[in-house]
Amino acid sequence: MIITLDGPAGSGKSTTARALAKKLGGVYLDTGAMYRSVTLVALESGVNIGDAAKLDTIARTIVIDFQESTNGQKVFVNGRDITAAIRTPEVDANVSTVSAHPCVREKMVAQQRNIAKKHKTVIVEGRDTGSVVFPNADHKFFLSANPAERGKRRALQTGQAADKVQDIAKQIVERDSKDSSRSISPLVVPIGAVEIDNSHLNLDETLHKILQFLA
Repeated sequence: MIITLDGPAGSGKSTTARALAKKLGGVYLDTGAMYRSVTLVALESGVNIGDAAKLDTIARTIVIDFQESTNGQKVFVNGRDITAAIRTPEVDANVSTVSAHPCVREKMVAQQRNIAKKHKTVIVEGRDTGSVVFPNADHKFFLSANPAERGKRRALQTGQAADKVQDIAKQIVERDSKDSSRSISPLVVPIGAVEIDNSHLNLDETLHKILQFLA
């Protein structure tokens, strides 16, 4: 069974997907972390994020792995733990540009589909999982929340000060625009997806809504 959770930054996709995977005994697949991994390697290597050829090489050659730990899921690239490194403001500012390259998306989508084939139940979260990666998923959900709330969540997630929330919310809106307007795999509500606005819902309440549709 494949369940997709799409939505913009700060909508609670990751937290909800992890909780749902634990509840159902499935595997959590964070597609956004894969694009962040390519972005991180490019930045660390001094690669221009507009250079499609070099990004294609990175996407084709790096080995991305996910491992569960007592502190949650960890992300590894070529055996190196980059869980924290891919959540920096620098990666945030560049991942939309990197993920918009067709060559990068092609390589990552292929990896995502291969991972899903290996497991009985997979909860996939990202921005195009129900529309492009798994258009025939068994269940599709689209999470959203207002920019102010998403800014608060992202600040809390990254450990940034409360006075940065407004700036973070502005950055989130800018990223929404980039992700929604790109020509390749734009952020959209997938056909057949259940839309959930969780601006005023906590994790348990959001999870409860999803489980009602799965019952």
